[in-house]
Amino acid sequence: MKLRPLDITLAALFAALMAIGANIASFLVIGGVPITLTTFFSILSGLILGSRLGAISMTVYMLIGFAGAPVFSQFFGGPSVLIRPTFGFILSYILVAYVAGKIIERSATKTTYMAGAMIGLAVNYFIGTNWMYLAYQLWLEAPEKIGYALAWLWMLPPLPKDIIFSILAGGLAYRIRGTVYKPEKGKGRSIA
Repeated sequence: MKLRPLDITLAALFAALMAIGANIASFLVIGGVPITLTTFFSILSGLILGSRLGAISMTVYMLIGFAGAPVFSQFFGGPSVLIRPTFGFILSYILVAYVAGKIIERSATKTTYMAGAMIGLAVNYFIGTNWMYLAYQLWLEAPEKIGYALAWLWMLPPLPKDIIFSILAGGLAYRIRGTVYKPEKGKGRSIA
């Protein structure tokens, strides 16, 4: 995939939006999980930019954070994020964008945009929650008697917010489809 200047600009834009979304309300922490808008922006990047460019933009966001820029929730950055219980969510954003984008690349209907958003949310929760559980079991000092069910219970408070914002991402991406990119036969996505 050859990246054009527009592709690089859009990938950078979504990486910046992720940094804003990670910290806009990150002072709210419920059960060790910061409340952010990163799921919204990762889904939106896949639905607007497509699978490859969306995944690239989320990879850029993650690499900026690894380099030490305070772009992760609660203005955190650096390679030590790898051992934090919420790193699974950061890692999942790449796959969320890819999967959401792949779904709408096959069929760009309102239904597939919503399906892509909801499947992206499911991918985010599956990877993030399982990583959090493993982190507490293997290398972090876990609260007593933390079980797999408790890890999922911790994710219940942000779930309604993430469902609402996933639906908003699907609707917003569907409404603006074709204004950024439009499909071109045999050439993938190109400028509208």
